[in-house]
Amino acid sequence: MPEDKSPAFRFLRRLVLAPYWRLSRGMLFGVRGLVLDDEGRVLLIRHSYTPGWYLPGGGVERGETMRLALDRELAEEALIEATAAPDLFALYSNDATLRGDHVALFVVRAWRSLGDFKPTGEITGHNWFAPDALPDDATPGTRRRLDEVLAGAPVSEHW
Repeated sequence: MPEDKSPAFRFLRRLVLAPYWRLSRGMLFGVRGLVLDDEGRVLLIRHSYTPGWYLPGGGVERGETMRLALDRELAEEALIEATAAPDLFALYSNDATLRGDHVALFVVRAWRSLGDFKPTGEITGHNWFAPDALPDDATPGTRRRLDEVLAGAPVSEHW
């Protein structure tokens, strides 16, 4: 039987099955996309299940490459499609959330819109921000990644 890929199923899977899955696996891998527009603004999203503004992204699913996971997450969360290969910027340990969690950060400079954003059960906000005018509740990890990519701050090994 094929797996249900609907947004509602994915949201419920994250809410119910993700905690078990995270505890039963030795290592998790995720991707985030730092998407820049022609004006140098960065795309941030807001989730329904946690406060703050984040770079779009999520978990790499079984059978996916990091690039396929990034493409899927950008399409699902931000209605964005990369039109050229994004740059892999760095790999991070994200032990602050759970031991064994790792994140790959990609910088996406060439992209196209797949349509107008509409809030979903998972993504409630979607906006472009100048790096020097981020919302107050942009997450610390988001701010650190922007400093590394755009301001030349030293790259950390930790998210």
